[in-house]
Amino acid sequence: MAYVKASEREEQIVAAAIREFSETGVPGTTLRAVAGRAGIPLGTLHYVFPSKERLLRAVIATVINEIAETLRAELEADKGVEHALRHGVGNFWKKLVTSRVGLQIMQYELMTYSLRSDSDGDLAQLQYERYSALVTDFCEQAAQAAGERCAVGFDSLGRIALAQVDGLILQYIAKPDPDRARRDLDHALNMLVLYADPQPVTRTKAPKAETA
Repeated sequence: MAYVKASEREEQIVAAAIREFSETGVPGTTLRAVAGRAGIPLGTLHYVFPSKERLLRAVIATVINEIAETLRAELEADKGVEHALRHGVGNFWKKLVTSRVGLQIMQYELMTYSLRSDSDGDLAQLQYERYSALVTDFCEQAAQAAGERCAVGFDSLGRIALAQVDGLILQYIAKPDPDRARRDLDHALNMLVLYADPQPVTRTKAPKAETA
């Protein structure tokens, strides 16, 4: 077998795990199945990821990175928070929801799997903290780039935005209706923009120095 760098092997396994989890489901997927999907011996997978939890953490990190890249793709951040929300969330919905429903189901299964198998729910907590932080940072950076301030804290805005989109994804999974989902998403974004109320930051002029 040709030598593969550790980082490349990890990426290979995570990509295979995402495909397997998306198609088969998190609870029913074994590490053996992931190794088969990756085309590697089970022992190699155990060497890179000694436990299923380690693999799930890597999967979450990879998915969040993909979400971040999708939100920021072709984004003109200096157009402000409203543009960032409408463009970023719209892009996310088109590329990672309607086109990859299995990926969305996988993420909910990761949460429920953690809550069922881990008494502390540590993995689920980590998952949603990272989702929330991602949206929070996304909105805050857009505000800074455009010289705006919002009427609410960015952490609150991030959690509310996540809750709205999360709920719409669940409804779409249960009953896929692209037209209805798009209308509802537009309404949700309208509410988020009103809640955030982004406004230009008023810049005060520095006082003139007194002359002698």
